[in-house]
Amino acid sequence: MAGKHPEVTYSVTIRAEYSNQPGMLGTITSAIGEVGGDIGAVDMVYSSRDQMVRDITVNARDTEHSHEVVKAVEAIRNVRVISVSDPVFLAHLGGKITVTSKIALKTRSDLSKAYTPGVGRVSMHIHDNPKAVWTLTSKANTVAVVTDGTAVLGLGDIGPAAALPVMEGKALLFKELAGVDAWPLCLDTKDPDEIVRTVKAIAPGFGGINLEDISAPRCFEIEERLKKELDIPVMHDDQHATAVVITAGLLNSLKIVKKELANLKVAILGAGASANATARLLLKVGVSDIILCDRQGVVYRGRRENMNPYKEKIAALTNPRGIKGTLDDALDGADMFIGLSGPELVKGNQVKRMARDAIVFALANPVPEIWPEEAEPYARIIATGRSDYPNQINNALVFPGMFRGVLDVRAREINDEMKLAAANAIASVIPSAEVNPEYIIPSVFNKAVVRAIAKAVATTAHKTGVAQRSRRRYHSLAGS
Repeated sequence: MAGKHPEVTYSVTIRAEYSNQPGMLGTITSAIGEVGGDIGAVDMVYSSRDQMVRDITVNARDTEHSHEVVKAVEAIRNVRVISVSDPVFLAHLGGKITVTSKIALKTRSDLSKAYTPGVGRVSMHIHDNPKAVWTLTSKANTVAVVTDGTAVLGLGDIGPAAALPVMEGKALLFKELAGVDAWPLCLDTKDPDEIVRTVKAIAPGFGGINLEDISAPRCFEIEERLKKELDIPVMHDDQHATAVVITAGLLNSLKIVKKELANLKVAILGAGASANATARLLLKVGVSDIILCDRQGVVYRGRRENMNPYKEKIAALTNPRGIKGTLDDALDGADMFIGLSGPELVKGNQVKRMARDAIVFALANPVPEIWPEEAEPYARIIATGRSDYPNQINNALVFPGMFRGVLDVRAREINDEMKLAAANAIASVIPSAEVNPEYIIPSVFNKAVVRAIAKAVATTAHKTGVAQRSRRRYHSLAGS
């Protein structure tokens, strides 16, 4: 597949035993290279006068390619493959997260303070002073990551158990990047009423709710109801974190192409959760000419085919020129294309229809709507959802800092002003002098990102009246 390179997510470690003769290692590495494997590491396991055992870690394009690499090594005379392991699976053994204690439990005194009888006094204090739960429990720093496993990125409806590794990964990012304690709650139901009831029932133990990988249009109803019925912030990450990071990328892109928000024409391929939220946030930031497209073509007021109440609402807010037809019609003269759909749905000759200095965000993952190599002749700036190309549009840039900020000030909700503040904060992390076509978005590992978002979100929560306490020093980032 064009543009598909070996990557660590499909790596294998081959433990190979072979005769200790000159040239044998070269023979093995050559065989791996001939089938397109990318050797990442070669480690000695055992050596004697006659025999050699090495672990050879090889990056592959996909699972099928990794099998091809193993077969190539097995085919070499006098080489025995002892075992084959997958580093990704090894990293998941036993799960990726755990609970740790904050206080010691070594004596009877420790036990009496942490549990019975001392804990009873604390419980009654919270009973008499409900707001004390924020200071005397973990609630103030804990987020529930809630899914039903119906819309897992690149995998679709795989169910709650199969979604658990993804949710654990998200909890890991919360902790490592922002010091937020998060826990996955994978619900074995697709019923919006039951999901809402369940989240409301567990909400007393959490300071925020992060909805994740719930399919559209149910995700809209679930989020809307929870936002109305809970007094803690609720955010569907697939919608709003996506919208925030896209907006941040656009803000920096405009510094390069020298265009104004008010004059932009934006075409979005996709009309689901992330596309809907992105269109709404771009309208808030000042873009007025936005056209969404789905399988039926352009979304417009009055269209009857393949519509639902949420598409009808976004149709009423977008496509001011009343364009009808296909993606080609939406792309004619467009300044920006945003792909929130599926793999390889766009061709270079379609990007060619766009305006001068076109901006292309092809965000389907792992296979984008159009590979950067194909879009490059016609686009000034290209972003994808992949980590092996410049300008990765990654939700992980948003949610750790967003929830760090709302938890710090105990915000009741996450409003549009806070999302725009987060977008501007992400964009500002890159100094204007350093912004260039291959650097419009900072790295997830840039520690300034979480700090900038948390500060901007907390400040905006106060300005918009949704904060319930004065801003404090970052819970886990203080001194860092």
